[in-house]
Amino acid sequence: MEYFTSRTVALTYEQAIEKVTDLLKEEGFGVLTEIDVKDTLKKKLDVDFKKYKILGACNPNFAHQALQAEDKIGVMLPCNVIVEENEDGTVEVSAVNPVASMQAVSNNGLQPIAEQVKSNLEKVINNL
Repeated sequence: MEYFTSRTVALTYEQAIEKVTDLLKEEGFGVLTEIDVKDTLKKKLDVDFKKYKILGACNPNFAHQALQAEDKIGVMLPCNVIVEENEDGTVEVSAVNPVASMQAVSNNGLQPIAEQVKSNLEKVINNL
C-alpha cells in the first residue's frame, strides 16, 4: 500500500500552494503549520535544496473522532501535504495516506476515520 497519493500539476509552486490550501479548506481542513524545507535546510545546514513545503493539514472533526478512539493518535496528526518543485521545473503535490499510517495502530475504530480522511485528501489531490 502506498503511503501517499501524488499528482504533478500545471501550476507554479506558489500557485500550487495556494490551490491546495483552498481545496483543503473546501474539504474541511485547515493548514496548522507550514514548514519551508528549502529555507530551513539553508539556515540550519547551509545546503541548497529544491522548493519544498510541508503543509500540516487538520480537519477538526476527524481529529476529534480519532482522538476519541485513540488518545495517542496525536503523534500521527496532522495530515501532511507536500508541495515540491522538481529539478525539471514540474510541481508535484502529495498527501499522506492515513490508512497506511494507521496500520501501525492496533485499533479498529480508526479504520473508518482513516478511510474517510484518505477519500477527502485524494479528492483534494485529484481536483488540483
